[in-house]
Amino acid sequence: MNSSSKLMQDAVDQMATLPGIGKKTAFRLVLSLLKRENNEVEQFTQAIAELKKNIKYCTECHHLSDDEICSICSGSRRDAETICVVEEINDVIAIETTQQYNGLYHVLGGIISPMDGIGPQDLKINSLIERTKRLLPKEIIFALRATMEGDTTSFYIFKKLADTGIKTSLLARGVSIGGELEYADEITLGRSIVNRTPFERTILSQ
Repeated sequence: MNSSSKLMQDAVDQMATLPGIGKKTAFRLVLSLLKRENNEVEQFTQAIAELKKNIKYCTECHHLSDDEICSICSGSRRDAETICVVEEINDVIAIETTQQYNGLYHVLGGIISPMDGIGPQDLKINSLIERTKRLLPKEIIFALRATMEGDTTSFYIFKKLADTGIKTSLLARGVSIGGELEYADEITLGRSIVNRTPFERTILSQ
């Protein structure tokens, strides 16, 4: 999409680099910004700049945080006896939206994928193992995508925790095979958490 203004075109090109934003959508968003008051645009850009400059990752679960420890990990009303293992930060937000889970989280930052050159050492698996030995939770929930890579990652962690005696479970397969959590509707995802199944029973049945 060509514009009569290079400034406009540059802004559209930058906006279009965001995931899920095509050129037409980027053009509409930039036009919307142009229609705002100067102070509104300054607040918008300042918020993004401050986010990039000051955002932290929780030292416990690796979720986004304003402080060293995120509000979920430090929340006194959270169930510290359950840890839900997810692939990315988006998954935490998706599960929180269901309001069906009140435990802690652990963000791996991906899943094991040899084809993409991602091994266990590239993920936050060691910190999960250390955390479980320190906190001694009663249950670990594997909430990874229902793919071979996701199941491989869950099984790797399951073997690492084999001598701890900690219960491991898996989301009920209400989440479609190959699906990503952030795209599952709230009801399906919520039921998958409530109706989770023991991980060991699941792998033995495969």
